[in-house]
Amino acid sequence: MKKVLLVIGLALGFSPIFAQETEINITPDNSWFKAGLTAGVPVGDTGDAASFNLGLDLRGQYLFNPHFAIGAASGYTHFFGKDGVDDFGVIPVAGFARYYFAPKGLFIGTDLGYGFLTNVENNAGGLYVNPQIGYHNRDWNFYAFYQNTFAENDVDLQTVGVGVTYNIRFK
Repeated sequence: MKKVLLVIGLALGFSPIFAQETEINITPDNSWFKAGLTAGVPVGDTGDAASFNLGLDLRGQYLFNPHFAIGAASGYTHFFGKDGVDDFGVIPVAGFARYYFAPKGLFIGTDLGYGFLTNVENNAGGLYVNPQIGYHNRDWNFYAFYQNTFAENDVDLQTVGVGVTYNIRFK
């Protein structure tokens, strides 16, 4: 619960930074939907319970200027259990921020929110963090990531991997 309150506090604390007095116009040049796939290798204690993971990455993005974007992120990461451990997963509900160094090339960003756990007893989830670094162009994003869900009962679900998303423009 403390972690959820921290996320809410940070979101409210940073909201004045993003406040604007002008009207926001959504166009195909500044807003789009991203859909893609991820693959990773569990690390830390998660590596003892799962052999690999595959996921779906869904995002809605608004580009403030040619370099800075914010949005909402969700999807699903499925961990394939090993040694008698059942498969389990994470469903994130997060906000994200990205910095694009140029119209085509390097970007960095992170997701911050709550990760809901699936098929894990006595654990609903916890703080979700997903920093990324990658390459982008007008249509595609290719990136490496480190994902960590700081769940209840001292459970940290950690994975490193790669992902790809396709930009679907709003019309």
